[in-house]
Amino acid sequence: MNNYINYLPAINEEENWGLSVLNAGYTHVEAASVYPVNSHPNSYFFNWKTGRVLSEYQLIYVTGGTGVFESDSFEQTTIFPGTIILLFPGERHRYKPAEETGWDEYWIGFEGKIMDDLVRRKIFTPEKPCINLGFSDYAFNLLNSIIDKTKKGDNVFHPQISGEILHLLGCIHAVKKENATPDKEKETIVNKAKLLFRSNVSKSFTPEQAACELMIGYSYFRKLFKAQTGMSPGQFYIKLKIDKAKELLSDHTIPIKEIAYELKFESYFYFSKLFKEKTGLAPSDFRLSATGRIC
Repeated sequence: MNNYINYLPAINEEENWGLSVLNAGYTHVEAASVYPVNSHPNSYFFNWKTGRVLSEYQLIYVTGGTGVFESDSFEQTTIFPGTIILLFPGERHRYKPAEETGWDEYWIGFEGKIMDDLVRRKIFTPEKPCINLGFSDYAFNLLNSIIDKTKKGDNVFHPQISGEILHLLGCIHAVKKENATPDKEKETIVNKAKLLFRSNVSKSFTPEQAACELMIGYSYFRKLFKAQTGMSPGQFYIKLKIDKAKELLSDHTIPIKEIAYELKFESYFYFSKLFKEKTGLAPSDFRLSATGRIC
């Protein structure tokens, strides 16, 4: 995935919604690389020795790799893929990916009286900042939707983001620890694969690469994925690309050829042919129906 970091300007009207998004992003950290990346403002940057104290909440979803985390109220623990880390205002903390693995992290920073109240009622506490969410396709979609909206730079999306943050927090709170079973392990493999495909939707990524990252044979992976989802991993990945293309086509300022290039289709003509095959409309016709404009 391509790294994305965005610190948003303060919007006074957001206080009325009870939750305000302050920053968002995702980072792929290679093994044995410097962490954190130096793209953060000074007030957010930290190192392992000193740690950091924030004046806001942050929610971090680690979807790949391993690492460690500790805070004033929580002893050092190992972080595995599928873990949510919650950071609390005024709580010194530090975390980092393992040098051997690196990790993939998605995060949002936010503040507001709704979260303050949830903490006051001990729904979320600094004493339990790490939550084993697992590989939740639904929660990942919510988090990714929040991050995508911060790219728009339009205040109209802030009330929607506030609602999605609350929805995401509800999903996290609803997670209950389940004992591992063979069926659960199979479901976990498929959910990991879905996250891999979603994280690489703008790349040339293959089902074979997914199987390799999951450390299972491709034939078994394909059979398992189709049994769980009703479609092959390749079909699922193409569907994600088409869905992303629909989203981008709804923005008339992005040239159609640029969308084909951004989503790593082999050519504009192949993209147009495949899009029409899957949706019944050419990209230009879809854009016209969605926005009333062809360009």
